[in-house]
Amino acid sequence: MTSEAGIPVVFVHGLWIQASSWAPWIELYRNAGYRPIAPGWPGDGETATETRAHPGRLAGVGLDEITAHYAGIIAGLDEPPIVIGHSVGGAVVQKLNGLASLRAAVVISPAPVRGVRALPLAQLRSSFPVLRNPGNTKRTVALTVEQFRYGFGNALSRSESDELYEAYAIPGPGRPIFEVATSNLRRRSPASVDTRTASRAPLLFVAAEHDHTVPAVVTRAAYRLYRDSPAVTELLELSGKAHSCVFDHGWADVAGRIEGWLERRVREAPSPQK
Repeated sequence: MTSEAGIPVVFVHGLWIQASSWAPWIELYRNAGYRPIAPGWPGDGETATETRAHPGRLAGVGLDEITAHYAGIIAGLDEPPIVIGHSVGGAVVQKLNGLASLRAAVVISPAPVRGVRALPLAQLRSSFPVLRNPGNTKRTVALTVEQFRYGFGNALSRSESDELYEAYAIPGPGRPIFEVATSNLRRRSPASVDTRTASRAPLLFVAAEHDHTVPAVVTRAAYRLYRDSPAVTELLELSGKAHSCVFDHGWADVAGRIEGWLERRVREAPSPQK
């Protein structure tokens, strides 16, 4: 299959991480016959350096704005894509799966949507840099190198965690964290998704054993929310992985296992209508 004929794949990054972190995935998926792209959030720069230089561009951006941004990109494609999201990007992908026609959706350590009740201490500590100040809902917040190591690089060597921080860490809007944290207190939360519908693409949840930012228990709780849906929902659990698993030294293992699931769920299934 040529790259021109391949199924589009849209990667959605998470909070605090530059879209360029998907570059190795793009090469792997292109070589596998897909047409991958990794657009940034509204306000992202082309590089981590540019985004760090203009953090105000992301201020106030929330889940609905990020979802609408990617929905517009999907609407411009010539066929329904596969969409793969990490962390807050995983919550966005679940929203997209109810709004747009997709071939499949994959959410890796997704930020909790409305209905997820698990709240481990590690997740609270990882969110504290934003939640400690209500004013952060209108601002961007940058992690320190130590906060990044706790939330993302806790299963890595100190040197690898610091290298990833330098390469990919960017300021992120505080608003999505507040929207997630208050989702169970609001009837019309931006973090709401229809978990019972049959009118959506196959959905794969990926949980990382040592994740501090979205602990595996949170991902498993989100997966269980879909138990009443007749559509395909599956769970993949990764041993020894942390929140950095999509862009650290073990990324190829994660990308390959997801590509294997896509081969099984998408290649042999009929294409949905755009």
